Amino acid sequence: MTELVFRDEPYARDCEARVVAVNDRGGIVLDRTVFYPTGGGQPGDSGILRLSGGAEIQIATAVKGDTPDEVIHVPAESQDLPEAGTEVTAAIDWERRYRHMRMHTCLHLLSAALPYAVTGGQIGAEKSRLDFNIEDPSGLDKQEITDRLNQMIQADHGVATSWISDGDLQAKPELVKTMSVKPPMGSGRVRLIDVDGLDLQPCGGTHVGRTGEIGPVAVTKIENKGKQNRRVVVTLVD
Repeated sequence: MTELVFRDEPYARDCEARVVAVNDRGGIVLDRTVFYPTGGGQPGDSGILRLSGGAEIQIATAVKGDTPDEVIHVPAESQDLPEAGTEVTAAIDWERRYRHMRMHTCLHLLSAALPYAVTGGQIGAEKSRLDFNIEDPSGLDKQEITDRLNQMIQADHGVATSWISDGDLQAKPELVKTMSVKPPMGSGRVRLIDVDGLDLQPCGGTHVGRTGEIGPVAVTKIENKGKQNRRVVVTLVD
């Protein structure tokens, strides 16, 4: 298991850690990490592992391991790998991660602005999108949705986390908005993200602490992706 520092401290940019293992594919497992692993539509973090002597190992991405709480740090090609027991400082590319946090929180607002079942989604540093199960798309207007999102952002709502048991979540299926991705159950509890007064749903990603941090956004495209599938693309305006 890896201690997931990012889960409780999404603003942590680095942490001290120890190499637990290097797997047969060259992936590095640490005892604790600030690196978010790819999942829930959010890309894995990139960054570096800094050794005590000053040498650095470039980490291209992070992915989930064989267990829910194991994170594999995937190094860029052609690098010397550390031995188990090596002490390192794990540091993420903060600018990229912070854009992911802003975007991920924005998608929560988008799911509140468009109260339809979500069929898919993807977060990026430059643009992000949600796909919705909408039978009649005639009421979708890019400018109207943009204005609604920016109003929620400017209201500077707080974003909080809490936990719910697997059993309680099963008893409240209305909390799950996504049709294609189910919340990570099996450990006994699931984390909830609560955008005060706007949105409450299970989510394991990283988010900003207040909606005002997202900054201005724009809906740049609404696409038809199937009989009832409509894709809404959002970008950060900065």
